[in-house]
Amino acid sequence: MITKGLIIRHLILPNNIENSKKILKWIKENIDEEVYVSVMTQYFPTYKSKEYPEINRKISKEEYKKIEDYIYKLDIKNGYMQDYTEEDEEQYVPKWEY
Repeated sequence: MITKGLIIRHLILPNNIENSKKILKWIKENIDEEVYVSVMTQYFPTYKSKEYPEINRKISKEEYKKIEDYIYKLDIKNGYMQDYTEEDEEQYVPKWEY
C-alpha cells in the first residue's frame, strides 16, 4: 500500500511504443528512483478515435511485451505494469446518461 509519494501513470497507446520508451527513459533519468511508475494497458478506441486507423485498436501482446521488457532493461525500481488482457475494456466504462 502506498501511503505517500509520487505515482506516475502512463497509458500505452497502440503504434506508439517508441514514445512510451522515451517517457519511461526520461522518468528514469530525471525523477527520483523512489517514484512509482504505473504503466497502464487498458486503452481501447472510443468516440472519434475509431476514425483513426493507427489508434483504432487495443495494444497488441507484442507491444505489451516490448514495454514490459524495457521497464526491466531500465531497472525502474518501483515500476508496475497492468496485466495484459484481451477482455473488452468497454465493459468497465460507465454508461453516461443525461
